Amino acid sequence: MLKFVKLRVLFFKKVNLPPTNKVMNRLLLLCWCLLLFTACSKVDDPAVVNPDQAAIDDKLLADYVAGNGLAGKAVKVKVGTQDTVGVYYVVEKQGTVNTLYSLSSNITVAYTGKVLTTGEVIAEVGATGVHPAFVLGQTIKGWQLGLLNGKVNKGGIIRILMASRYAYGPFAQPQLGKNGLPPNSVLDFTIQIFDVTN
Repeated sequence: MLKFVKLRVLFFKKVNLPPTNKVMNRLLLLCWCLLLFTACSKVDDPAVVNPDQAAIDDKLLADYVAGNGLAGKAVKVKVGTQDTVGVYYVVEKQGTVNTLYSLSSNITVAYTGKVLTTGEVIAEVGATGVHPAFVLGQTIKGWQLGLLNGKVNKGGIIRILMASRYAYGPFAQPQLGKNGLPPNSVLDFTIQIFDVTN
């Protein structure tokens, strides 16, 4: 009997003991947090969120392009076989240095953002000579689609018109503009590219 006890003690020394209640509680909390974050992840196609708003935005964009002399200049971004994703771009100045963009590109820019329907400026950055840098994949989706498809070079200027679902969607942005940006705002950005690093 004594030999059995020694073997049993040795056996337990080699195998991890079951977790204590404190460890189990932490593991459960971690599992709940992971479940919560995965449940709150964004839908890949924002147009699915509110198709009625998508139709309103797309009509606003099409009417604006047609009514403001952009019909031959503005290019509608296409992804795969989709007709449109609610983003147009106009390369106003191509730039001189060939540039490759990816979502991990670090872009140094100056930009002006406006509400398409009112022309109200919501952001003007870089006009004073200090040019911020962003990781392209961390900007709003409209910038990502416009810059990846527009392929404007360093030194170039691109204008991106975007439906609200590719900007801030149904979320008001009180910090933007004089009176804040209302929800479902269709936006117009002019972006000057100073540098792109990969």
